[in-house]
Amino acid sequence: MSAVLDELPLRIRRMQQEDVPHVAELERSVYEFPWSAGIFRDCLLAGYTSVVLEQAREVAGYSIMSVAAGEAHLLNICVTESLRGQGIGSELLHYMIGRGRDAGAERLYLEVRPSNKSAIRLYRRSGFEVVGVRRGYYRARDGKEDAIVLVHRVAAASRRSFAR
Repeated sequence: MSAVLDELPLRIRRMQQEDVPHVAELERSVYEFPWSAGIFRDCLLAGYTSVVLEQAREVAGYSIMSVAAGEAHLLNICVTESLRGQGIGSELLHYMIGRGRDAGAERLYLEVRPSNKSAIRLYRRSGFEVVGVRRGYYRARDGKEDAIVLVHRVAAASRRSFAR
C-alpha cells in the first residue's frame, strides 16, 4: 500500500442522488459504452443496493446490485483507473457479496465481457464460476459482444470487511 493511500482512507457508503453526476462521470471515463446518469437514478429509485467508494470525499468507485427471490445480480462495479491493481476492486466486490448474503441471496450472478480479462481474473479468484454465455449482450464497436455469465455461491463465501 502506498503512503498516499494510507493518508487518504477509503470508505464505502450508500449512493445518494447527489452522487449520480460523479458516478456517471466516472462511468464515462472508464467504459466505451457507459450507463447514462438516468440509469443510475433509476437504480436508486428501484431500491437496488447502490454504493460508492469514496476517497478524500471524491467518488473513486461504485457498485450496484439487485436482490430478489434468493438471488442477487451484480449489475455494475467500477473503480477509478488510478486505484486499480491494489486490491480495492476485490474489496468492493466482497463487500457486495456480503450485502447480497445479508439480503438473503444464495447466489450472486453477473455478466462480464470476454475481452475484460482483468475482471474475469478478479471474479474467478473471488470464487465465481462460469455458468453460461449471453450472445450479443453488450454493445461493441463492431456490433455486439457476448457476455460470460458467472455465479458465486454466496452462502459459501466467507465474510470480509472493508477496512482501509
